[in-house]
Amino acid sequence: MFLAYWVHDLSPFIVRFSENFGIRYYGVAYLMGFVGGALMLHAYARAGRSKLPSEQIADLIVGIVLGVLLGGRLGYFLFYGSDLLIHDPSVIFRVWEGGMASHGGFIGVALVLVWFSRRNKIPFLHLGDLIASIASLGLLFGRVANFINGELWGMPSRVAWAVVFPSSPKPLMPRHPSQLYEAALEGVLLFGLMQWRFWRTGVTRRQPGRLAGEYLVAYSVARAIGELFREPDAGLILGLSRGTFYSIFLVTAGVGLILFTPQVPDVKPTDSKPS
Repeated sequence: MFLAYWVHDLSPFIVRFSENFGIRYYGVAYLMGFVGGALMLHAYARAGRSKLPSEQIADLIVGIVLGVLLGGRLGYFLFYGSDLLIHDPSVIFRVWEGGMASHGGFIGVALVLVWFSRRNKIPFLHLGDLIASIASLGLLFGRVANFINGELWGMPSRVAWAVVFPSSPKPLMPRHPSQLYEAALEGVLLFGLMQWRFWRTGVTRRQPGRLAGEYLVAYSVARAIGELFREPDAGLILGLSRGTFYSIFLVTAGVGLILFTPQVPDVKPTDSKPS
């Protein structure tokens, strides 16, 4: 039955030094996301579209790294694997076994932005817009790394491009490469949309916080679509996959930002004549 389908045989390591130690695609994906985000923030500063000075970008990126890693890791065990943590607390340190939750990463980044905003006197909503415009870059690389790792596989399927993942539940069967669907939706599509909104409209100037709200709503929709093809990570909640259920809270926050953040009136320069 599998002769017509590709059996996933990619190694999670770029360079392997021992059984569980080496340079992994997953780690490089995170690095590329953070470096790419920093380069985008520098481009914003050079173009005069950011209130974040170039000399403070490195500090913000370091904070976001901590927010993503700690929030994503803790969020995974809170949202998906609390039973694992209860039975074996040391599992939280075994990062090579995987286990990150994007919703936990969102919470971690939000807390970092609150702290950074207060510390550096930069409007929180403006920082939120900046990060929303680049966040999907990291998601793109991360989802591709998920595929390389052969994890977070999709539902069983007979589509021509289905993949057999050896680590999926037995009996083995072809499955949707849902990681790549999510890379396209959460990564490529949302990154393009946010960049278009950032550069081609005045939304970040007229209504700070709206772009972040739009991103939260758009991400939730993209995530829900991806979840239709993805094997659930854990038990359903109210008949929904956990990824879809947790996204409801992101939609609520996003709609709140869109509807209730104040608009800043455009101030047009007036001609002044010498008296």
